[in-house]
Amino acid sequence: MGLLSWPLAPVTGVIKIAEVLQRQVDNEMHGRSTARHQLEELQEERASGRISEEQELQGEREILARTMGRPSGGDARESAEEEG
Repeated sequence: MGLLSWPLAPVTGVIKIAEVLQRQVDNEMHGRSTARHQLEELQEERASGRISEEQELQGEREILARTMGRPSGGDARESAEEEG
């Protein structure tokens, strides 16, 4: 770092942090809008009779699990059965 850039180091650090935060917000918002769109598609498929209520519920669980950053490998009972 050159002598002239040293006084700007705190400012550039704040800018870098702001850029990281902006990327995270963009990713989160995009993820939510995608999930909302997928949930709406599921509702349309159920209303038209292309999928069953059970398939709709399973799809909702998978979409919400992805949105929340969790694996979508079934419910707690299924997980407990797999472990035990």
